[in-house]
This record gives sequence, C-alpha cells and structure tokens, in this order.
Amino acid sequence: MSEPHILLAGQNLALAMPRREMLESYHSWENDPGTILGYGNQMPQSWEVRANGWERQRSNHDYPQFEVVQLEDKTAVGMTTLQVNTFVRTAEFVIVLDPAERGKGHATEATRLTLDWAFHLAALRMVWLKVLEPNTAGVTAYEKAGFKHAGRLRRAGYWLGQPVDELLMDAAPEDFPGPSAVTSAVQRQGTQPQG
Repeated sequence: MSEPHILLAGQNLALAMPRREMLESYHSWENDPGTILGYGNQMPQSWEVRANGWERQRSNHDYPQFEVVQLEDKTAVGMTTLQVNTFVRTAEFVIVLDPAERGKGHATEATRLTLDWAFHLAALRMVWLKVLEPNTAGVTAYEKAGFKHAGRLRRAGYWLGQPVDELLMDAAPEDFPGPSAVTSAVQRQGTQPQG
C-alpha cells in the first residue's frame, strides 16, 4: 500500500489525498451501522455504486475529499468532505470515521483541520453541516472545532427508527478556534502566500 500524500498536518492527525486502494475501507466505514445511524440513512450503499462514483468524485473540483490519517503511523482513520457551492463560496461538511477509531478525539481534530483548509486555503465564507440531535458526541466534536448552532429542522431525520430533529450548525472564519495549521506551515517554510 502506498504512503498517504499528506496535505495538511495537525497535532495528531493530517489531511491527505484520498487513495483508490483505500476505497474498500472507505466503503466499509460508510456502511457501518453507526455511520448509517448518524447520517439518518436507512440502507447501505452497494459496492458497485460506491466504486462507480469514485472517478466522478475525483474529477469534481467542487467536492474535495480528504483522507484523515494519524501522523504517528500514517494509518487512515476517516474521511472528510467539503461539498462546495461556488456561487456563494460556502460548503457542506461531512465526516466519516473508521468505527474502531471513534471516541478518540479524531472527529474534533479532523473537523478543525478541514475548516482550516476551507477558510485559509479554499477561501470559503462559511461551512455548514447537519447532525441528528441525539448524536451528542458529534454535536460536541463540532462545537469544539468551531461550529455554532444555526437552527433546526423539526422531525427531519430518524434515530433508531424514531423521527428526530436535525440540527444545523455553521462556522465562519471568525469562529475558527485555531491555531491554524495552514498559517503554521507557511511560517515554518518561510514562504509567502502566492498571489
């Protein structure tokens, strides 16, 4: 297996380029019952659908995905995605973690790194997400990463088969809790941003 191509390093995790050879792992994480529950889906996605979507996702400039890896051993622990709306310079944030890596603080750091990229490299004005209200671990991780509560869609999702509210959360550049890995990387390299 190839080494991940690191794009942005944080304290314990890094954002890397997604790897085709990891697609089976990504598919497994996405179809874990805990992931399906958190997304409010009812059915798993077939391997054929996931595999066919891979190339389309790679060629879509407005759908950047990041493999989340541990810096210590370069093990992949999840993925984050920004679904960018180029007309208004905003994006929807989505995260999926390897079920074996949940509860270790990875969601907060991976979310913070993705927001860092979104605000300091992609120049987005705002990033938003939807989370089911009973997903208290997710809500807490997003709050720690800089997301604020922005509203609620009443009875818009399902949790363990029961209708529940879906919370809307958003983050703007001024909400970013820092420190910025982007700024630190630029300062370490002694380079100035181009442009």
